[in-house]
Amino acid sequence: MEQAEKTIARYERQVSYLEAQVAQLQRMLFGQKRERFEGNPDQTSLPFGATEQEKQDQEAHHEETITYVRKKQSRPNHKGRLPLPDHLPVEEIEIHPEGDLSGMVCIGTEVTDELELEPARFYIKRYIRYKYAPKGNTIDGVAIGQLPGRVIDKGIPGPGLLATILVDKYMDHIPLYRQRQRFQRENIPIAQSTLDGWAGQAMDRLEILYDHLVADTKTQGYLQADETPIKVLENRKKGSCHQGWYWVYHNPINQSVLFDYQPTRGAPGPKRILDGFKGYLQTDGYGVYQKIGARKDVTHLGCWAHARREFERALDNDRERAEAALSYIQGLYAVERDARERNLSAHQRKELRLEESLPIINQMGQWIHGQMKKVLPKSQIGKAFSYSAARWEALSCYLYDGHLEIDNNLVENAIRPVALGRKNYLFAGSHKAAQRAAMIYSFFAICKKQEINSYQWLRHTLENIMDTKYNNIRNLYPQNFKDNM
Repeated sequence: MEQAEKTIARYERQVSYLEAQVAQLQRMLFGQKRERFEGNPDQTSLPFGATEQEKQDQEAHHEETITYVRKKQSRPNHKGRLPLPDHLPVEEIEIHPEGDLSGMVCIGTEVTDELELEPARFYIKRYIRYKYAPKGNTIDGVAIGQLPGRVIDKGIPGPGLLATILVDKYMDHIPLYRQRQRFQRENIPIAQSTLDGWAGQAMDRLEILYDHLVADTKTQGYLQADETPIKVLENRKKGSCHQGWYWVYHNPINQSVLFDYQPTRGAPGPKRILDGFKGYLQTDGYGVYQKIGARKDVTHLGCWAHARREFERALDNDRERAEAALSYIQGLYAVERDARERNLSAHQRKELRLEESLPIINQMGQWIHGQMKKVLPKSQIGKAFSYSAARWEALSCYLYDGHLEIDNNLVENAIRPVALGRKNYLFAGSHKAAQRAAMIYSFFAICKKQEINSYQWLRHTLENIMDTKYNNIRNLYPQNFKDNM
């Protein structure tokens, strides 16, 4: 009896899968109706955030588990060199002609600007704390000036120095052993282990801010996700590195970014963040995301950039068909470019897509359905057709809401600094170090999205995090930095 029930359940799953496949082929062959994307009550409205109950649960969780110790300016079209920025201090040097000028009058000046640099300056910040006691009593009631909150208690590095170390390592990709050479040139004896300890303790102070970012990311209604590898020295097998992974989540609406380190690329990898996720999830075609996208409360969005790459690979195999497919996709991106140049609202962008993009998608679907019968399935053009056909539903879902993006490129852009870092420091020393790096990568990626100076934000955060009240900790997010200055 039990075996029969299992067999029936298996056949029911197969029937559901085949019905979904038939429905998808019908959409490709006969096109999709505009009404499907207009006012569907089953679709999530964007933007959305955490409910009040979820926010309270998050705060309670943090209070129980955490011990609190305390633009880029757009380049305009121009001919010639950009002017130097106005915020830089100016040192003026007047140069007069040589010789006797007594019989001459000044008729004007010519100004030549030169950008100059003074090397970073080390200095000692010395706190002198005065003590006071009642007259005639030098024991009881002594008052002393209080030190400000310090990043490393009884340590010697200040927040500016710690911010420089972290920015140099994780944004400019200068390993700590090279940074130590800077201290040596200035005749400052700092051991390598000391430098490692400073970096680690500084990132420990950011952990409470990162935990809030994790909680907030889980409540987002629209996430783009991708993953990238990182070598980790911590491995049971002698002489080899463990292959770990950064799972990266980006919300294009509020431009938040979260890096989460996991030892695996398998199904447990995104579990920490995407368990219980509800809303729009945009990814490439990796199978782990397909399973999450199949959940009831998740709308899985495809990536047209990945579909385009498949057809670009097929240019040498079948140029005529590949160029035809790329022409369709180019039409979709032309609509996106038009919406961006006209600075359309989300509602207006959705309307434009339904007017212009939906007909292109329907035409392309019918064309692919017909062409798949004429090519070898294992040829490069056949694989490109299969890639898009298998994901046609997900590739069309960006039409549901004007906040949604056509591709996953924004999260891929956030990952690029990690690729540069791998070329310089090659690996993380341990799983803990990899997770610490994920934390700092998250904040620096948000700084880049928000066009904020990473060093200025990090110094401000390290100066204030020890004295910031728990309920106000989100004020230290990079996206709130400009409001606090």
